Amino acid sequence: MYAKTALPQSLEAKEAIDELVAKFFAAFAADQNGRVDLAALYPLFINGASIIKGCGESATVYDLQGFIAPRQALLNGPDLFDFNEHEVFERTEIFGNIAQRFSLYHKSGIAHGERFEGQGIKAMQFSKTAEGWKIVSLIWNDESEALPISSVYRHGSW
Repeated sequence: MYAKTALPQSLEAKEAIDELVAKFFAAFAADQNGRVDLAALYPLFINGASIIKGCGESATVYDLQGFIAPRQALLNGPDLFDFNEHEVFERTEIFGNIAQRFSLYHKSGIAHGERFEGQGIKAMQFSKTAEGWKIVSLIWNDESEALPISSVYRHGSW
């Protein structure tokens, strides 16, 4: 039996992953002209990365292009304005050249003329490559009445 201990982290690796995740969330923000360019996501992911929407009856699996294209259209379309999504709390574990991160995120905007807000959990896995840290996989699930987020995640006590 093993004792529970904190995994050792490299400060440099943690800072690089923090920067990578900040760039991920920033990609969804509109520029001064109100446009979103999700092409900024391509260099953040490793080739062959998996992106999985865990919401609903069953998971939906995307490759990077399959994830970006419909969101690019939605974020620049006529029905969604003032979209914002940002990380609220996170927990990152690093071991050598691999890492994982659980993030509580908050999102808001105006869809079809109605203001909305929501939150959920994203889980990301990373690998250190010759080009630096990259996202290998991303899976998320939005909070719902049937799936409330535990206070453990809400208050960052994880």
